[in-house]
Formats: sequence, C-alpha cells, structure tokens
Amino acid sequence: MKIALAQFNPTIGDFDYNIARMVSLSHKAMEAGCDLVAFPELAVCGYPPLDLLERREFVEDNLQAMERLISRVKGIAVLCGYVAKNINGPGKPIHNTAILFEDGKVLARVYKRLLPSYDIFDETRYFEPGSKSVPVSFNGLLLGITICEDIWNDADLFPEHSYPVNPVHELAEMGTDIFITINASPFDTEKASHRYHILRHHATKYHRPFLYVNAVGGQDCVIFDGGSMAVDPAGRLIARAKDFSEDLVTIDTDGMKGEMHPVSRSREEAVVKALKLGLRDYTSRCGLNEVVLGLSGGVDSSLTAVIAAQALGPEGVLGVLMPSPYTSRQSIEDAEALVQNLGIRSVTLPISNIFDAYLERLKVVFSAREPDVAEENIQARIRGNLLMALSNKFGYLVLSTGNKTELAVGYCTLYGDLSGGFALISDLPKTMVYEVARYINSEREIIPERILTKPPSAELRPGQRDQDDLPPYDLLDDILRRYLEQNVSPDQIIAEGFDPEIVYRTVHMVDRSEYKRHQAPLGPRVTSRAFGYGRRYPIAHGYQKE
Repeated sequence: MKIALAQFNPTIGDFDYNIARMVSLSHKAMEAGCDLVAFPELAVCGYPPLDLLERREFVEDNLQAMERLISRVKGIAVLCGYVAKNINGPGKPIHNTAILFEDGKVLARVYKRLLPSYDIFDETRYFEPGSKSVPVSFNGLLLGITICEDIWNDADLFPEHSYPVNPVHELAEMGTDIFITINASPFDTEKASHRYHILRHHATKYHRPFLYVNAVGGQDCVIFDGGSMAVDPAGRLIARAKDFSEDLVTIDTDGMKGEMHPVSRSREEAVVKALKLGLRDYTSRCGLNEVVLGLSGGVDSSLTAVIAAQALGPEGVLGVLMPSPYTSRQSIEDAEALVQNLGIRSVTLPISNIFDAYLERLKVVFSAREPDVAEENIQARIRGNLLMALSNKFGYLVLSTGNKTELAVGYCTLYGDLSGGFALISDLPKTMVYEVARYINSEREIIPERILTKPPSAELRPGQRDQDDLPPYDLLDDILRRYLEQNVSPDQIIAEGFDPEIVYRTVHMVDRSEYKRHQAPLGPRVTSRAFGYGRRYPIAHGYQKE
C-alpha cells in the first residue's frame, strides 16, 4: 500500500480554506499513486480552537465542512482529524476524532483516548476521551489509528506516565499491521528528536511500522513545525517531510521505502524558521501587513528586526531610532548600519526633549529623592508611547523586543519595552539570542559585529551595563533553565554547585515579576516551557524559598 502524509497549515475556523487545501493535497496524493492520504489532528477546524469548541455553531460548521470534504474527495481514502459529537453516553459533548473515509463512505471513526492537560494543552476542558482502541481494516491490513498524545504513554519512556491505558499496546495486541498517528504537536528545540525517539521505540518494541503526520504553522503563541515521518519495524527512518512548511511525502509500506525531504541542520536554523513562520502567520491571520519596532543598536532589537524583515519583507518593517541623553553614538551608528543591511524603512524620533518635559513636570514631587529606576523607566515608556502612536496612526503591529531572560527576572518596563502586540523573541534566553544572531551572520554580516561584542546595556543612565544589575547571562540562563523549564527547586540547583546567593536572588526576581508577565504581549514558543501558555503561576501568593 502507498500512503501519503500531508502536513498542511490550517487556519482555525476557516473551514472553506482548510477543506480546499485538503482536497488539493488529496488530489496530489492520488496523482502520486497513493491509496491513502493522512492529514493532521483537527485538520478540518485547526488546532487549538480553545473555547471556540464551546460554541455550538463552531462545532456544527466543523461537521458540515467534514461532510463537504467527504463528498468532494473520490478515488483515494482519507484519514484526518475533526470534532465529532459525543453520542455514546454522558460526559463532555464532543470528541477529538480521527475519521477514515473513501469514496463518500465513512469506514471508521477513532476517538482520542489520552487528553493532555499540561503545558500548553487543556483538552480535558473540552473533549470526552475515547473508551477503547480497535484496529481498522483497510486494503487487507489492520491500521492502528491514534491521535497525538495516544502514543506518549509508554511506561518504558515515561516512567511517571499520566494515563491508566496505553492505546499503542492495546492495538498491537489486537494484531495491528501499521500504526498511523495524526498530530498537532507543537515545536520546541528538542521536540523533533524526541518524536523520532518515541517512534523508534514503539517500532522496535512492537515490530511494526509507525507513520506520523504533523500539522505545520503558527497559531498565536504555538508553532507547529511539521516534520512528519515514518519509521520501519526496525526503527529506521524511511520517510520525512520538511519542517516549518507544508509538504507531502509518500511511503510504500510493501517495500518500506519513502521520500526524505530536507529539514533544519541546526537548532539555530530551526529557531529562525519557527519565528518567521510564527510572525508571518500571526500577522496574516490578524489582517496585518506591516510591523514597527524600536531599534536600540542592541542585539535583541537587531535580531527581532532581521526575523521580521525575512518573514514579511523589508518593505513591511519600520525601525524607529529613539535616542535619549544616554544613548551612545555607537548604538546609533549600529542601528543605522542594521537598517542599511536589511533595507528596511526607518525614522529617528529623539526623546531627550520629551524626557526633559517629564522631569520638569515631576521635579517638585521627585525633589526629595535621588534619580533612580523611575527616571530610567520614564524613557522606556516614552519610547513605548511613540511606537504605539505609530501603530494607531498607520495600523502597524508593534513588535516588542525583550528576550526570555529579561522577562523572567523582570528586567523590563511595563508600558515601556513591554508595549506591543507580539513579542517575537520573548521565549529566547539571552544566550540563545546571541547564538541565533551569530547563525544569522554565518554567511555574511547582517547584524553589525559590534552589536554582538559590546556589553549589553539598556542605556537608561550614564555608563549602565546589564551586568551591573544582573548576574552574567550564561550563569543566569543556566539557573533559569533549571528553575523554569525543568522545575528544579532552588535547593537542588544549589546542590549542583551554583552560588546560593545568586540562586535565591534569581528565584526571587522571577517570582516577584509574575505580574509583569501577565501583562506582557504574547510571543511564539520555542523552548520546552514558555511563559503564557506554558507556565501558569498565581501573582499573589505566600510560597517563598529563601
């Protein structure tokens, strides 16, 4: 049998578009001689639809779209995801469902059994889980059809597994010949290798081939990277789709051969592709064509500008230089050089006179205190206001330029550099910002070299350097990765050899900055645990570790 894996980029709720793309890709698979084409999880409605699932008309429109797809595709069997009603008993009103149909006839419906409710997922809020796993007979073979999380519960891989059932084991015990899993599996920098490890483990454990089709595209904070693949019973990779773009690959299950398409060769390349895809889809689906951002001559705003220019074209990006009394001539020159290298539009709006007006107005009430962070934050807020004014006037999306490290410890200003509609690099730790920037420059210098070598500074007071206020970034990011992404306790981090004073100070900064993150713009997820979707902590609480 010949099977196509059709990874495509659905838009949530745009049923006509999604169905049209699925019909087109089905025809392409049929022209390639395939017997079956498989699409991702919830392909008909897009993933994750969140509380749209609580609207009856959304579910009905999804069902009508499913009927249109069934009627329009003939000559090839289709496996895809949609939302089905729960007609089997009490519980949640809908199922996350895989449907197999051919020539207008539904051959099987399979309900997702393992519903994740961790990290970015909240499927138990909406769906009723399936109650059993049964292979589906097709073309003389038994297909083990699973949906995403259904294959993530093997006790050998997940000793602390969360579910009392293992659909893969049950299907294998019932004689499944080929496993096909449909997925909407979001990107992080370790996910591609993790998926392959899981598939290889299952294939060698059960001596069956595993086919895996994934969604692709950006949806708010979540990026789906595609990378659909197939492994043979020995765990060898026999087919692979591109990452971060729509693609279709075919697999001959008789000879266990398939197409191998190129994917990212490094973590940095994958991150750049992810951010470009996330920004491009976010702007297009929100009806926006242009973005604006402040250019400080620092590495964060420079990387943000590069990604934006590559994603939207130079003509879609406006860079704004807003020098203050403390902005160095070097920073201005570096920002201007970046503008020239990228070919983007730019404007210079000095803020010194505006800053002076603020200080004059506040002189009396501030007179009893020495200048401090209040004056520094005024500058950041002036810049934020100017960017928002340009957004209001011209319809630009403001890109905030802060990184994950700054957001973690609160080294950012509410209504200042946190202003914006999309925080493009907000899930990149500072050290990763530098690594990705150097990747950007690997073929030719786009970001001026001086930006990558000078000490980072917000330039909000004379001679300011980030390291005057924070631990060294490489040390800080090591601690933050353990505390935020791996849930390691402060005491455990200290036991690994980190200085107790720095650890407790870092944890204290993270915890006291939660209120800022609740007001920060959303941004695309690239690490295993991002703020927003992936980490949900109360703002007001009394749990402290000192």
